[in-house]
Amino acid sequence: MASVSEWIEGARPRTLPNAVAPVVAGAGAAIALDAFSWWRSVLALLVSLSLIVGVNYANDYSDGIRGTDENRVGPLRLVGSRVAAPKAVLTAALIALGLAGVLGLLLVALSGHWWLLAMGGVCILGAWFYTGGKKPYGYYGFGEIAVFVFFGLAGVLGTVYVQAGRVSWAALACAVAVGSFSTAVLTANNLRDIPTDVESGKRTLATRLGDRGTRRLYLVLIAVPYVLSVVLAVTGPGLASLAVLTVGLLLPAIGAVHGGKTGRELIPALRDTGLAMLVWAVVTAVALNLF
Repeated sequence: MASVSEWIEGARPRTLPNAVAPVVAGAGAAIALDAFSWWRSVLALLVSLSLIVGVNYANDYSDGIRGTDENRVGPLRLVGSRVAAPKAVLTAALIALGLAGVLGLLLVALSGHWWLLAMGGVCILGAWFYTGGKKPYGYYGFGEIAVFVFFGLAGVLGTVYVQAGRVSWAALACAVAVGSFSTAVLTANNLRDIPTDVESGKRTLATRLGDRGTRRLYLVLIAVPYVLSVVLAVTGPGLASLAVLTVGLLLPAIGAVHGGKTGRELIPALRDTGLAMLVWAVVTAVALNLF
């Protein structure tokens, strides 16, 4: 049986910034609209955290039973490394996704925006079918699109909407920026896994673009948030430009990706990209409300 520390590692805590950053950015945009609600923000955060833990366990389970994780480079895979039974990991995934559903239902009920139930349902289905089911879309190169939509657009704009009942151009810019960051994290992950994914028949976008194309995609994705920071500074509070300084956190990751690092040498790039995303979201959220 897996230990507590192995279960924690299997939940992939380094991916948690992907869940926290959209809520932080969304809360900042809600404050700028004079519609901030701390308890709705907390509920949105809990939904986002439950969703990402659920998708991580679901990914572990689905990849593990297919055998695609047996030679994976990176964090511990519970099923692939055989430290936990597939049924136990599946149960953990369903509990986390179920919790996301219950908390999401509570948030929708309290906010009164019932149509958001449809968006929540799509998010949960997207979490499962990323690597689950007979034809998981993550195996056909659509994982990056899903991450951009779920942990960018849906995460940020959903957080704003349940508080303000509307969104703003600043919120949309934050959603695109966070979505690009989050997609860059997945791109770096899939860049690292190209050799093993090709061997196992997993056709991610990275295996389709190839090594060079994937590295270029990563660099484009991380450039998007900083372009949007300049746009926000020009069209709104000038202090939004301070978020550009977070590029310093990305310099090691840029060096690793641009410099041709492979395998385990790319693991820090995932961490640094996630950290830069979270700090960017905090700085931008604060800047949107300082005039």
